[in-house]
Formats: sequence, structure tokens, C-alpha cells
Amino acid sequence: MWWEDKLVRTLRCRLQQKPGVFGALLSVIGAEKAYVGEIKIIHMGTNYMIRDITIFVDDEQHLERVIKAVQSYPQAELLEVRDEVLEMHQGGKIAIRSRYEINNISVLRKVYTPGVAEVSLLIKKNPGLARRYTAIRHLVAIVTDGSAVLGLGDVGPLAAMPVMEGKASLMETLTGLSAMPILLETKDPEKIIQTVVNIAPTFSAIQLEDISAPRCFYIEEKIQEKIDIPVMHDDQHGTACVVTAALLNISRQTGKDLKNCRLGIIGLGAAGLAISKMLMFFLNKPVYGSDINPEANERLKSADGYISDLKEIMATCDVVIATTGVPGLIKKEMVRPGQIILALSNPNPEIEPEVAREAGAAFAADGKVINNILGFPGIFRGAVDANVPRITREMLLAAARAIAEYAPAGEIVPNPLDKGLHRQVARAVARTALEQKLNRDDLTGYFD
Repeated sequence: MWWEDKLVRTLRCRLQQKPGVFGALLSVIGAEKAYVGEIKIIHMGTNYMIRDITIFVDDEQHLERVIKAVQSYPQAELLEVRDEVLEMHQGGKIAIRSRYEINNISVLRKVYTPGVAEVSLLIKKNPGLARRYTAIRHLVAIVTDGSAVLGLGDVGPLAAMPVMEGKASLMETLTGLSAMPILLETKDPEKIIQTVVNIAPTFSAIQLEDISAPRCFYIEEKIQEKIDIPVMHDDQHGTACVVTAALLNISRQTGKDLKNCRLGIIGLGAAGLAISKMLMFFLNKPVYGSDINPEANERLKSADGYISDLKEIMATCDVVIATTGVPGLIKKEMVRPGQIILALSNPNPEIEPEVAREAGAAFAADGKVINNILGFPGIFRGAVDANVPRITREMLLAAARAIAEYAPAGEIVPNPLDKGLHRQVARAVARTALEQKLNRDDLTGYFD
């Protein structure tokens, strides 16, 4: 959508209470080529009115031009320029709160001393009771070293915290799981592995997030070997799951059978390699892949994929998926009529979807539409509820099918904020765990 790459600011203005004053102010803003969004009346007086006007601008320089134009308008006073994004982040987006109001001695004695000792002794005798009598059964760790954050790259763990908080907020809002960000001040794979293994008893699952390739492959594998709760690197498997879901619906819309299509993956980092592996597992056929890093190409080859290059993929593949992080990599003239192109790098794709469609693509989308939020909350909810030791390829494929089936007619993916979607994904994952005999909790009634 046009507004997704814009800066959003709110101008609080005091205007003279006269006909035409507000309309003229909007014209001033429009003359600077800024879009106007929501408008709120904050105060209405006899002579003056205070309004909040939300505007969309291209960048800080564009914003400055709009501000100067508003300040020069004689019948309005600019009181404040507010960044509502920053305001929402003040104090953080998550908190740990007590489930009980501790307001008398009786409650205190039950939730803490001396009552808590009885619970501790029960768990000592039977460690499995920790899932029943503690928060462990709904706690998920979101672990990062901040080395591959969104489209920002290596910003470090502290700057990654707002993203981790966002993931935690989504997890709780959409599925009720309590996710806790864990920031690691190290990029040493062995230290990361050992740290996560040491804190694992606190949690029912581990979500690895924004850890750069190729370290992320080794880190995920080794942590999963050492602990018996699910470990999933979302940038790999969450992305692969959602891309597969989107392709299922795109193939229906375009009439292209994926089993008869030649698939090419441009960029074989964390997301690209995982997408390749999932599609090869799902379709039982190799994909063609390309990366500027020879080691990345070799990883695809060892997974039974074919090494290719950008030119060959664009010239021969029916489905092209790009995860390179290089804006504008795919040129309009490279696109062949009838191709399906998913340019997934955020915030700027390898080719804008509208440009790809103008060049003849049968379908084109970017990472704003095909986003991990569709997958990871429900995947973890299902895995945690089933109490599985790991998340399998079969569970991820079941999640992909559930996402695809939930999409409304004519859409390739559902509304990511629809809680029903995440319940369906969770049930699909739990059902597959039951079929694979990996569940360690009774799922009686779970699918009712």
C-alpha cells in the first residue's frame, strides 16, 4: 500500500473559528504533496478550535517543508508535531503482571510463603508438574543477537528490542502465549547456544529471531539437539511456511500447478534456504537457487537443489522468489509474461509488485503482504499446547495449508490480526503432532 513506506506524523494546530480556515489549511498541506489521514477535534472554543491532523510524508525533509508551510499560514498556530509511533513505544510495549491481586495476607500466604513451598516440593518429586503449576507452559523466549534485524541489518541487541517486543505483543494478543525477549550481547555461536540451553528450563519453546546467516543454521540445530522443547528460527521456517501458504493460493488463482512449475530462489540466506527446503519437501522436486555467496550455493546443493544464477532464474523459472535485501535487483525487462514473482525483502523489495505486473507477471507481491505474522503465533501455540520436543517439517506444512485455507476468496493470505486464523494454525500443528505421536500432553477436546 502507498502509505506503508511513509513517515506518519500528527500536527496539533489551533485554528481561528471561521468558515474556510480549516479547508485552506488542508490546501496548504496538500500543496506540499503530503497526504492527510485522520483528523480529530481536540478542543472547540468560541474563537479557536484545536485539531490533530495526521499526515503522511516521504521523509524528514518533506516533513520540514510541510511544517514550514503550516507555520506560515496566518490563521493557524502549529502547537506540536507528534510522532505517535515513538509515543506508543515509550516505556516499552510489554510487561509481566501478576495474574492475581495480592491485597491481603491470606492471598499472600497462598501465592508466596509458606504456601509456595508445597508446590516446589511437588515439582521436585515430579518435574512434569511444572507445566501445570507454573507459567512455564505458556512462556516462550524470543532470542536475538540483533545481527539481522528486519531490513536494518546488524543493529545490535539493544536496538533489536523494539522488534522483539513487537513479536511478543503479537504472540500474546493473537494466541495468549507470554513471550519474553532475550537480548544476547554476543555473536559467538557457542556462547549463544550455551546461553539458550542454560535458560531453556524457564520456557516451553524458543523462538530464535533476527540472527544472521550462516550462523543461524548451526545455532538452531545445536540448540535443538541439546533441549527437548521446540526451537524455531522464525526468519527461516516462519517465512518458508507463509510463502508456501501464499503459493498455494496463487497457484489456484493463476491456474498454475506448482508441481509443473520451475521454481527459482534468488538469495539463499536464512529465509531463502528455508523456503527452498520447504518447497522441495512439499513438491518433491528440486528448486533452482542463486546467491552471491558460494557457501550459500553449496548449502542449497547439499539439500539437493540446483545452483543457478539471476539471469537463468529470471529467464527460465515460472515462480521467482527473492530474499536478497537488495532493492531494485530485478529489472523490469527481466520479467517474463506469466511469471509469479514474490520479492520479499523489507522494507524495499527487489522489484515493486506493480512494476512486475506492468511487465507481464501473472502475479506479484512483496514482503508487506507475505509476512511472518501469519505463521509464528499459531505455530508456537500448537507446538506448546501439544508439548512437543521439536517442530517438524510436517507441522510447518500443516500450518501453511491452514493459512492458505483460511484466506478469504480472492485473497492469497488471510487478515493477520484475525485470531481465528491463529487458532486454525495451532490446531493444524497440534493435530500433526498427534499424528506423528510427538505430543506429550493429552489433546482430548483440543480440536472441539
